[in-house]
This record gives sequence, C-alpha cells and structure tokens, in this order.
Amino acid sequence: MNLICEISGRPAICIGPLPINFYGIIIVIGALVGGYIAAMQARLNGDDSDAVWDGLFWVVLAGIIGARLYHVFSTPAGCVAELPYCGWPWYQNHPQDIVLGIREGGLGIFGAVLGGLIATAIYARRRRLPLARYVDYAAPALLVGQAIGRWGNFVNQELYGPPTDLPWGLSIDAAHRVYEYVDLASYPVNITRFHPLFLYESTLNLLGFVVLIVASRRLKGRLKAGDLFLAYLIWYGLVRTFVESFRFDAWTSLGGIPTATLISIVLAVGALAALIVRHRPRAARAA
Repeated sequence: MNLICEISGRPAICIGPLPINFYGIIIVIGALVGGYIAAMQARLNGDDSDAVWDGLFWVVLAGIIGARLYHVFSTPAGCVAELPYCGWPWYQNHPQDIVLGIREGGLGIFGAVLGGLIATAIYARRRRLPLARYVDYAAPALLVGQAIGRWGNFVNQELYGPPTDLPWGLSIDAAHRVYEYVDLASYPVNITRFHPLFLYESTLNLLGFVVLIVASRRLKGRLKAGDLFLAYLIWYGLVRTFVESFRFDAWTSLGGIPTATLISIVLAVGALAALIVRHRPRAARAA
C-alpha cells in the first residue's frame, strides 16, 4: 500500500481516508524539539521542566491559532479575491476556509509568537510560574522550532525568492509557480532556479539558537530574566528583515514596505532599547 499521496499538489501521508500533510508533521516535530530544548533549559536552571511539557499543547495550539489569524487578515502583494487562500480578500467572502483551508497552508510566524506568548502568560499565571524565566527558556526553543518548521516550506515548494544563478538555487515546479514566474517561456522549469528563502531563514535561525544557548551558559551571571527573549526578538527581527528583502509576495503596508519588515524593525529596536535600559549602570540611573 502506497502511503504517500498529495493534498492539492502537496505531499502527504495517507492512512486510509485520512491524509496528513507533511508540512503539519514537520511543524509537530519542530514543536516537540522546541519543547525538549525549553524543558532542558528549565531543568538546567533548577526550574520545573515538567511545567514546560504540561503547557506545550496549549501554547502550540494558541500559536497555530495566532499564526492562522495573521495569515487570514494579511493581503500579500498581487492578492486578488478570486485567488484562493491569498489572505483577507479571499477569506472575507469564504469564512469557512479559515478553518477548512488550513490544509492548503497559510500560517504567519508573528501571529504564532503572539498567540504562544499570550498562552504562556496565562499558563504561567495559573501555575504561578516566573513568566520572564520561562519565556527565556522558550527563546532558543522558538529558534530551533522555526528552523525545523521552515522545511515544511521546502516540502510545499513555497517561500522562495526571485530567480538566481547561485549554485544553491531552488527548482520550483510549474504547479507551484506564482505571479510572473508562471510564464514558463520566460522562466523554463528545467533551468530557472530561485532563492531558497526558507533555507536562508532556517540556517540563520539555527545559528541564532546556538548563539542564545551559548549566551545562556557563558553570561548566566550577567543576564536578567527576560533578556534571552529580548535577544530572540532582536535576532529574529534582523533575520526576517533580511528574508523579506527578497520576497516578491510579501504583505505590504506603508509605502509598499513589507508588513513583516515593519514588525521586525519595531520588535528588534524595541527589544534592543529594553536591553540597554535594563543594563544601564546603576550610577547612571540614579543620576
């Protein structure tokens, strides 16, 4: 029996009548690895690692809901109401697809982080856990989870940039081309390669994970609770700003600037300012 099938042109595992999208499997793997990292961080710092596993389901669920809502209310460049699952122009007239269309893709990381953070805050309050310390445990976990999750975009042949001649350029099938790149006469499938943006972000997130883990060990005596999460916001803000500079399908806002770029800059600058204020010399603050 062949277990490999497709859902709307995307690879999946079919167990009887039940198809399971590979993208979803990769997201679950990322969440579990992230949970392990967060639990390990908690244990090494003398906190309750079981609290991480007890709350992981609710945090991930809230993250998925937030990620979905971010996608639903976005409007990517070139999005039209007739093109399925392209953001608010579609969903405002097809509200049932907010839930039913999730198998076709459509999750936004900023919505996931916000949803997960809200769930973590509620969970920490109910369990009387130190929120700042637990979001620090989540910081490297988020980066490694995102690094893994981005490979779901590879499986789905999405999150690619403009054509490139670089040796690591990615081949995209005709069925997964969008915008002007559907013109196979101008962009032949057999020779056209695209920037693998998912790979750029995955690699940089993995590097950020290493940086945060090393910082949590070597700067343990100097870091304050919440600093690692602020560092995560700075790192991912810079990573996302870089990646968005390649995207041709980004949700844009003020002056045609990608919305994700604006959010990234605000988060990175705000987090950097918070770190500077938190670590000012006491004499300067007293003055």
